[in-house]
Amino acid sequence: MDHVRDVPTVPKNAVRWLSFGPYYGMFPVDFALKVVTQYTQPGDMVLDPFAGRGTTVAAAAALNRCGFGVEINPVGWLYGAVKLAPADVTRVLQRLEDIAARSSAYAHEASQLPEFYLWCFAPGVRQFLLAAREHLRWKDDPVDATLMAFILLYLQGKRGEALSNQMRQQKSMAPAYSVRWWKVRDMKPPEIDPVSFLVPRIRWRYALGTLHPGISEMLLGDSRELLLARQGTAQARYQLLLTSPPYYGLTSYYYDHWLRYWLLGGPELPSMVGEAWVRESRHNNQKRYRELLQTVFAAAAEMMAPDATIYVRTDARDFTRQVTEEILGKAFPRKRIHVQPAPFRRRPQTALFGDPEPKPGEVDLILTN
Repeated sequence: MDHVRDVPTVPKNAVRWLSFGPYYGMFPVDFALKVVTQYTQPGDMVLDPFAGRGTTVAAAAALNRCGFGVEINPVGWLYGAVKLAPADVTRVLQRLEDIAARSSAYAHEASQLPEFYLWCFAPGVRQFLLAAREHLRWKDDPVDATLMAFILLYLQGKRGEALSNQMRQQKSMAPAYSVRWWKVRDMKPPEIDPVSFLVPRIRWRYALGTLHPGISEMLLGDSRELLLARQGTAQARYQLLLTSPPYYGLTSYYYDHWLRYWLLGGPELPSMVGEAWVRESRHNNQKRYRELLQTVFAAAAEMMAPDATIYVRTDARDFTRQVTEEILGKAFPRKRIHVQPAPFRRRPQTALFGDPEPKPGEVDLILTN
């Protein structure tokens, strides 16, 4: 049984922003649009407690629903918050010029960065990134947040399409591996002027307009805390919970984005010490993983309308699927669970990094009355 209709048409101003922000493990945009259309009506409220780069929330906004998402990884949160409400483009471009003007003060500091950065970015780019890292108040200022999100977007990727030497766009590679790869090929970082590079790309993103998010929003933090706080203030009930929790023991959501996290103030080289979300981002403790899902879905259950749909995409491997299905059944005991396989249509990311073993794909757990 196909539970999801064809991809709906969205306004032109939404198209370029819906896909904003490369993010490892992200929801496909078309999938989110289809599910939101299938299970809600305009004006309904949509919840995503593991929001990633905010695809569910942005899809809800584009379709005239009210989305609310929570994301603990600041890289994903920044993409989601900016795609919902980017600052005025003129002010963003002015701030870009301001950061570039400050770059020359960082020449010495740029030369002292670890070897990875010397091979990854040309000197002028390193200076620009250090100025942005120091001066952009991305948590508090909408203009700074928007500019930082654009810099993160183009921080790494193919030569000529990003500020970096040749890299993957979605996933930050290990520093030692990257340096060896570049050295073997004698591949020096490209000389790029960050302003000349970023200005046309920023203008292109705004050219068709921006999303009209209404009261949709993305919060930065832990769903285990923020959903409980939300319960006391939310009078309306959510009609759809659409989310994909982190998969047990599959990947580190910090390590996959460590370079972008550095630009947001994180350590120069990947390290699993520091903030709690960094230490726990691999989710390889079965007890804590179970507790995470129990707490979040129990809190979400208190926020849902009686006839709401719960749509959860998760890992098809035995432990992740079984514990997710078990916890959803307890959180929503009056609903029926429909199981719909969602096999990988393309090679999984793990195959690109030396793991040839076949993967069972994903599975959609759909709970209805």
